[in-house]
Amino acid sequence: MTGELYRTETYLRDAPARVAAHTPEGGVILDNSLFYPTGGGQPGDSGWLTWDKQELTIATTVRDRDSGGIALVPAEPRPLPPVGAFVKQELDWDRRHKHMRVHTALHLLSVVIPHPVTGGQISATHGRLDFNMPDAPQDREELEEALNHFVSLDTRVSEDWITEAELDAAPELIKTMSVAPPRGRGDIRLIRIGEAQDPIDLQPCGGTHVARTGEIGGLRLGKIEKKGRLNRRVYVHLGG
Repeated sequence: MTGELYRTETYLRDAPARVAAHTPEGGVILDNSLFYPTGGGQPGDSGWLTWDKQELTIATTVRDRDSGGIALVPAEPRPLPPVGAFVKQELDWDRRHKHMRVHTALHLLSVVIPHPVTGGQISATHGRLDFNMPDAPQDREELEEALNHFVSLDTRVSEDWITEAELDAAPELIKTMSVAPPRGRGDIRLIRIGEAQDPIDLQPCGGTHVARTGEIGGLRLGKIEKKGRLNRRVYVHLGG
């Protein structure tokens, strides 16, 4: 298993690591990954590995099915740093930070539209959530205003941990109908927006987020699409 440095040091842009293994597909597994692996609707991180005056561009990052480690996927076939080598891993920070802003914005979207979530996707410019609701919301301006109000509060975004048993006793924490929180790996991570005594949002999540809502910046509500009899897809865009 790879150490998840991206989870404990969200704002770290570069870090040393040792190459633990190669995958049969040509990926690089490090002993401690700064790169977030694709999951939960959030794309895998990209960036660079450097060692011995050599550089390898990383296009994306995925979870290796065979080992359970985190595999960095090169942008093109190139010589890989050898197993055991020490490397410097460097994120494409601008892209990662935009993912953090969008991901946190989607948490806020799930607050202003309080319906069960059936899916979601994140990019560096916008994100979307699919909601289990029969009719599209009519109050677009009010929803956008509510989103930007939460941003303007510049409230804290923090994490907490609970056991699987505690989550089972509080099923209302789970907003997503299609993706269950990962089990069998120990405690479950919660993301809280706001203060502990009166949070704006609290739900299980394994992604990366900004430290305060003000960091998201202005938000614009995008199009709302019908994706089924009981499904509406709502987009939200970063303002810049």
